Amino acid sequence: MPALLIACLAGVVGAALLHLVIVLSLPSFSQRDAYTRVLAEGEIHQFYRLGDAPDRAGLQKDDPFIDLSVCGFDVSEGPVRLTAVADGVPFWSLALYDSASNEVFSINDRTSSGGRLDLVIATPAQLTQLRKDLPETISQAILVETHSADGYAVLRALSPQTSYSAAVGQFLKQATCAPFEWRLRSRF
Repeated sequence: MPALLIACLAGVVGAALLHLVIVLSLPSFSQRDAYTRVLAEGEIHQFYRLGDAPDRAGLQKDDPFIDLSVCGFDVSEGPVRLTAVADGVPFWSLALYDSASNEVFSINDRTSSGGRLDLVIATPAQLTQLRKDLPETISQAILVETHSADGYAVLRALSPQTSYSAAVGQFLKQATCAPFEWRLRSRF
C-alpha cells in the first residue's frame, strides 16, 4: 500500500510541475503566432514583402521559387480592398486568414476575374450595405465575407526563373491592401 501512495503522490507532484511549466511558458508561445508576427511587420493595411532571411518579425519566405507579401487588416471600421495587376506573373495566389490563423478564403489567378486580384473583405453587415448600393468601382470585385474583424492576407507569386523576377517584384510592390471608403458619411 505505501508504494501505491508514493506512486500517486509522485504523479500528482509531476502533474503539478508540468502544469506550472506550461503556464509559465504560455506568454512566449503566444507571441509567436502568425497573426502577431504579421502585425509586427508594421502598419496594418499595407503589404510587406518577405525576404530569404527572417525579418524583425521572424517571417521569411521558405521557397526560392515563391515570392510573398503579407498584410494585416481590420474591417471593424469598414471594408478592406485588396488589388494587384499580374502582368507577366505566371501564377499568383492569395489566402485570407482570421486572427486565429484559420484560412477563411483563397483565390488564385485561375479563379479570379481576368487574372487580376480585386476583392473586398467585409463583415456580413457591411456586405449587406455594399450590395444595396454597389459602387461601380467594385462591380467586378469579389466580395468576401468575414466574421472576424481582423486578420491577415498572404499574397504569393511564382517566379520559376530569374526572368520572371522583375514582373513578380512589380506585382508584389504595387499590390494594395487598404480600407475601401465608398461612403464617408456612412458608418458600418
